[in-house]
Amino acid sequence: MLILVTGASGSGKSGFAENTAMRFGTRVTYIAAMKPEGAEAQKRIDRHRVMRRGKGFHTVERYTDIKSLDVRTPAILECLPNLLANEMFSPEGCGADNAEDETAEGIRTLAAKCEKLVIVTDEVGSDGITYGAATEKYKKILGSLNRRIAHAADEVYEVVCGIPMKIKQEGQPCAY
Repeated sequence: MLILVTGASGSGKSGFAENTAMRFGTRVTYIAAMKPEGAEAQKRIDRHRVMRRGKGFHTVERYTDIKSLDVRTPAILECLPNLLANEMFSPEGCGADNAEDETAEGIRTLAAKCEKLVIVTDEVGSDGITYGAATEKYKKILGSLNRRIAHAADEVYEVVCGIPMKIKQEGQPCAY
């Protein structure tokens, strides 16, 4: 089962995704993709650690190359935007030209290994701001990945103001 959870920053999507993953059993792998670079990133990482404390997650920090992970338990990937940024812009990543296909293949491989995967992603591009070329390319690739994953997903949820709304259920086709 593949579940995609999307929403704006601060919407409550991470908490919802964690609770959803916990339905799959007591042993859930939490794949953390945010690099601890800078005070703001560390603050967010610390907040997420507090959120998942006591939930029984086994945390694996993986910033790139998720297809090489050997995860055989239900898992949650937090989050796709960080993973993609790492693949595109980190020295150990695959680079901007290969990031979309490599990330999509990594998710396909991971989902097949763990059988139950919850992916957290963000809504991007709705702020109406034009960014530099690299950021615009990132936004375009993330949007495409979101569509690809939503198409493959059994369920898709959007979390708005802490309220999860199911926008795709198993067997429902996508326009893309």
